[in-house]
Amino acid sequence: MNNRRSFITGLKGTKLSRSEIKFLNKYKPWGVILFTRNLRNIAQIVNLTKNIKKIFKDKNYPIIIDQEGGRVNRLSKLISFDTLTSEYFGKLFIKDNRKFNVIYKLFIDKTSYLLSNLGININTVPILDLRYTGTSKVIGDRSFSRNPKIVSKIGDICIKNFKKNSIGTVIKHIPGHGLSKVDSHYFTPKINKSLNYLKKNDFKTFKKKNSLFAMTAHIIFNKIDPSNTVTHSKKMIKIIRKQIKFKNILISDDLSMKSLKYNIKLNTIKSFKAGCNLALHCNGNLKEMNIVAENSPKLNSFIIKKTSQFYKILS
Repeated sequence: MNNRRSFITGLKGTKLSRSEIKFLNKYKPWGVILFTRNLRNIAQIVNLTKNIKKIFKDKNYPIIIDQEGGRVNRLSKLISFDTLTSEYFGKLFIKDNRKFNVIYKLFIDKTSYLLSNLGININTVPILDLRYTGTSKVIGDRSFSRNPKIVSKIGDICIKNFKKNSIGTVIKHIPGHGLSKVDSHYFTPKINKSLNYLKKNDFKTFKKKNSLFAMTAHIIFNKIDPSNTVTHSKKMIKIIRKQIKFKNILISDDLSMKSLKYNIKLNTIKSFKAGCNLALHCNGNLKEMNIVAENSPKLNSFIIKKTSQFYKILS
């Protein structure tokens, strides 16, 4: 593990190209993230994940997916989760808690079973962003609730049940994306709320979360650091570490998103300087992948220690 680098990479297609095999062998990313473009059917996905793990000679090698349910369903060619949104589960939690416990556990068990059989071991859930009216639909029904207590409780249940099923979780988008009025895939959201308000609301849902991974929000909190998105902000990452008390691996959101205003090289460097542990790059563009890889340091002792803890939940 010592010779790996501190980044997660995407891939272009449904099988590894020669150049991707060469890239993985040369730069040894910490993990690989898969998207719908990489996932055609069960046999193909199993073959792809086996071939990735073969390169690293590591059956536990981190392979990641965004499999939230609802509209974020990377396995849409295999299964439909259209109605099973976070909003649906949030409302069920209030309306009929017993029914919620049964259905939500079943949903996580089935998702975990599918992921495990496909060779995938990390799911980027739960979304702990609050649901606000009049904000961007980028979060919308991906949020459990407007109520921080409900979001926090369901988040704990989600993390616990995936862990029981030997799947790692990534809480997102730390420290809260719910207030954004624009989609950070395309624009830079700017939030004007005070630190005091944020601590009682958006930041609250991320506290005391037993997840080994968290993903940063590409948004600017004007009252705290008006110049930098969370991903590039030492001040914001200090709040994540000291006030929210998240002590595990911090992953940047995708460095190719338009919210970040620099080129790929600077986006990568600034993420590490601010305090992210792993840089995430998703689009499978080999030229960009090389730039991210060359500007990502080797794994430090902190990441190695936390990765070993993750491997323990897989055994």
